[in-house]
Amino acid sequence: MDFFQALILAVIEGITEFLPVSSTGHMILASSAFGIAADDFTKLFTVVIQLGTILSVVVLYFKRFFQTFDFYFKLFVGFIPAVIFGVLFNDAIDALLESPVTVAVSLVVGGFVLLKVDQWFGQSTQEEVTYLSALKIGLFQCLAMIPGVSRSGASIVGGMSQGLSRKTAAEFSFFLAIPTMFGATAKKCFDYHQTGVALNTEQLQLLVLGSVIGFIVALIAIKSFIGFLQRNGFKIFGYYRIVLGSIVLIVHYFIHPLTNF
Repeated sequence: MDFFQALILAVIEGITEFLPVSSTGHMILASSAFGIAADDFTKLFTVVIQLGTILSVVVLYFKRFFQTFDFYFKLFVGFIPAVIFGVLFNDAIDALLESPVTVAVSLVVGGFVLLKVDQWFGQSTQEEVTYLSALKIGLFQCLAMIPGVSRSGASIVGGMSQGLSRKTAAEFSFFLAIPTMFGATAKKCFDYHQTGVALNTEQLQLLVLGSVIGFIVALIAIKSFIGFLQRNGFKIFGYYRIVLGSIVLIVHYFIHPLTNF
């Protein structure tokens, strides 16, 4: 991976992390296009820079983190399913991270879900997240362990299924991303350390660059997404996912197999 590739991946991550389009799926496809997807460092990079992106939530919602402990307990409850499923299915998840077809199919299926989500759950005005709702949202978030599903999309849909408004569901999804991505980053760093391969100076620079760029781009993306979601709902994201996933499948099966994974 060179600095240009790291820059492009970081911009993609910053834009897509909080949109219901799957940041992991987009980075897998972009990495495949660059021919670097099978590299261990690339897999580490795509997880670590997500943490930098997630920190934008802390900056934008700084005051919200000085609430009662009830807020943190609900985040913890929502985080528990990710820990359990992550430990149980770590190897299977890593294998799926090498499949562009999995990403494409998930994009298409998730796209059809987003086309219907407003119709299924309506436009609630509920803003209170209960402990049970937090747990169920955490279970929905686990679906995003399948590349292409979208962590934010799954957790937002999970929130709406519990009667939460679009805005409240989206914001809780943002908050829940913080412990989830901290955990995922720590696990990926530990796994990389276990390989016995030390990061060189250039790789450390790439991680810093990717995290900073992702953070800056995400600041803009979050503010834009909340307003857009309240006004327009999910359909545009559903159509986008279906089109992108279909293009990837057509390319893979009829033009040139995506074999870089």
